[in-house]
Amino acid sequence: MSDDVRRNLALFPIGIVQKLTELSARQIRYYEQQGLIQPIRTKGNQRLFSFRDVERLLEIKKLIDQGLNIAGIKKALGPAEKPTDVEDLPKEERLAVEGNRNLTDRDLHELLKKELIAQLERPGRPASLIQGELSRFFR
Repeated sequence: MSDDVRRNLALFPIGIVQKLTELSARQIRYYEQQGLIQPIRTKGNQRLFSFRDVERLLEIKKLIDQGLNIAGIKKALGPAEKPTDVEDLPKEERLAVEGNRNLTDRDLHELLKKELIAQLERPGRPASLIQGELSRFFR
């Protein structure tokens, strides 16, 4: 699976995203309503967020802390990208992802750790906000 597909793959329910971003569910839903993020919806209408969604929410949080309003954030960040839906993946990748839907806290910890390490190993690319925010979850 390519890195871009992996980063855009919607895996996280809103509860996990709340823990990662320290935003309330209401704030996350508001940013969705404003078009700043576009989580995938399951058949049961549950929101699933990608790594990019989490990173974007952290960027939004930082900009709000700096005093920008929603209009300024929309100008700064532009429209949200839609994450990759599991149904859009090839069958073998879809099966691998669907097996990871019920991640334990330990599995999620390892997945996030791998993502953080992968970010650090890319020379020449600027550090993302998610690196600093995710680093606090590791011992």
